[in-house]
Amino acid sequence: MKLLFLSDNFPPESNAPASRTYEHCKEWVKEGVEVTVITCNPNFPFGKTYDGYKNKLYQTEIIDGIKIIRVWSYMTENKGAIKRILDYVSYAIGAFLSGLFVKTDLIVATSPQLFTALGGCTLAKVRRKPWIFELRDLWPEGIKDTGAIKNKKILNFLTKMELCLYKKATHIITVTKGLKNNLSNRGIDSDKIDIVTNGANLELFEPRIKNKELLKSLGLEDKFIFGYIGTHGLAHGLEFIVDSIKEISDDKIHFLFIGTGAKKEATMSLAEKLNLKNVTFLDPVHKSEVVEYISIIDVALVPLTRTDIHASLIPSKIFESASMKKPILLGVEGEAKEIIESYNAGIAFEPENKKEFLESVNKLTNDRTLYKELQEGCGKLAIEYGRKNLALKMLNILKSVAKDEK
Repeated sequence: MKLLFLSDNFPPESNAPASRTYEHCKEWVKEGVEVTVITCNPNFPFGKTYDGYKNKLYQTEIIDGIKIIRVWSYMTENKGAIKRILDYVSYAIGAFLSGLFVKTDLIVATSPQLFTALGGCTLAKVRRKPWIFELRDLWPEGIKDTGAIKNKKILNFLTKMELCLYKKATHIITVTKGLKNNLSNRGIDSDKIDIVTNGANLELFEPRIKNKELLKSLGLEDKFIFGYIGTHGLAHGLEFIVDSIKEISDDKIHFLFIGTGAKKEATMSLAEKLNLKNVTFLDPVHKSEVVEYISIIDVALVPLTRTDIHASLIPSKIFESASMKKPILLGVEGEAKEIIESYNAGIAFEPENKKEFLESVNKLTNDRTLYKELQEGCGKLAIEYGRKNLALKMLNILKSVAKDEK
């Protein structure tokens, strides 16, 4: 089978969509599938091309047997709604044009932003090929809840486009039950929706001893560290976390934030205003280094703001941290909370509830018996959500769709 995959993020970028797409495609190649990925030149999250790359109109490379086509796109930092939409639209146009010349049996386009899916849908219509919408997040509802776009006309247009894409898709693969239910409740045939959750690369993310040199370089050798690694965006509620930290008097507790995003400067400014001494902010690190930073934390912090949409999501950070037996401090409702509690892999607090957050921090820091129990639960969770098994599950769905459409 020949497969064309559209994703605006791909390694060496290291965010969640890049990792999921790469790890799935790598497994599909091992199964004999001829995979081509059309993506941007790597620039996330700063909007600048990585060393060794240029923002050319068209260039190709091979990564682990996957043919990569990189197209020109308007590049911008991961902040500012209008500029990011220009980024998304330019990529979608480039992906569409390049995809016209790629031999394929099936097209997959991944979200969260809709313009990748629009490129996949348009390409499938012109090429007369089936296409699958991999739905990782609800968009534009998510950006509406965070206030990134407030113009009602724009939001209404994007919502109409969203529903049209769901209806036009030959098949839809979501990452949570909540997303499937959302689509079904809005009139999308549930029979054409499957669920393939996020997971972790168990070969990369495995338990290891703490990197003592890294701890020493950060001056955190004797600290109990709560670590957040990822986008500092509108949806993540990091200002709430920082504001809550001012209530913590135990000087052995430290919070480590790694990444960047639209709210990083505001979060850092708040920490400075509060004169916090128990917080460290670092720039994003390469995917290969993420493992070392997870190794030095004691608890993985996974918060989101309190919205109905966020209750339908399962952050991928959960699986990577659990794979390294780092208990989760989760500020997310819904399916993510159900997973954490069913495997006893962490503690969930109500999003943006300061009292529950601080109580959870205290439990994780001081109850060593509980901490060890949660580590055991993390190990069980990781086995269940190994990326390889999930990739094979998705491949079976793709093959079934391709067969049915012949």
